[in-house]
Amino acid sequence: MVRPAEVRTGRPDLLMQDETTYLCATCGEEIVIPIDFSAGAVQDFVEDCPVCCRPNRVRVEIAEDGTATASAESEAG
Repeated sequence: MVRPAEVRTGRPDLLMQDETTYLCATCGEEIVIPIDFSAGAVQDFVEDCPVCCRPNRVRVEIAEDGTATASAESEAG
């Protein structure tokens, strides 16, 4: 059976995450987001918190081993 990570990378030794989390910069809620591997190793985007509806500037970084981390800061001025 072919694992999803193997399909994406062609390397069965790499186990890539399908999602990661960040903390909302306004309310502190932990938000789960899917990982878009086609968008590159470093991604920046704005996303509204599903709890408090405030915008967060989210940064996702994907390491060579497939692990992803995300952080957020308030987009509100």
